[in-house]
Amino acid sequence: MNVIDSGLPGVLIIEPRVFGDERGFFYESFNAKSFQQATGVDRAFVQDNHSRSQQGVLRGLHYQIENPQGKLVRVIAGEVLDIAVDIRRSSPHFGQWVGIRLSAQNNRQLWIPEGFAHGFVVLSENAEFLYKTTDYYTPSAERCISWNDPTLAVDWQLQGEPRLSAKDQQGKTLQEADLFP
Repeated sequence: MNVIDSGLPGVLIIEPRVFGDERGFFYESFNAKSFQQATGVDRAFVQDNHSRSQQGVLRGLHYQIENPQGKLVRVIAGEVLDIAVDIRRSSPHFGQWVGIRLSAQNNRQLWIPEGFAHGFVVLSENAEFLYKTTDYYTPSAERCISWNDPTLAVDWQLQGEPRLSAKDQQGKTLQEADLFP
């Protein structure tokens, strides 16, 4: 596997080795030992999630204030723009974000550590998104920062207004949000 610095410390782009021929392809999408050796990240993943969304759907920016989740994310159908935002007040990179295109074609994964908000927008007709988490989903701890917070000024590369859930329509600004120390 190839590990690439995303430009935002702690957030890593992971490119697996893909073996393919005229019959198709094979790649190991996760191996705990290889992941730890290549990234230096030693976390146990406790939950796998799978979502399917249509073009223009934007999910995020989500995080859990208690039971924070590190996430290893990838796309198995379609393409998304995946966003990670550092929301640790003590971090020298507080409020900075990075956007990485993940697709079924590029097979890239993104490691998003605890202390970051996460979201994505679907660029293709639809997309299937998989993510492993380091802690369990805790509804009472879930928080959402507004996708269009002017302080963050995330470039979602949208061609119009996104399709949002009711929950995501209620996202708070970075200044209003519960954040990590």
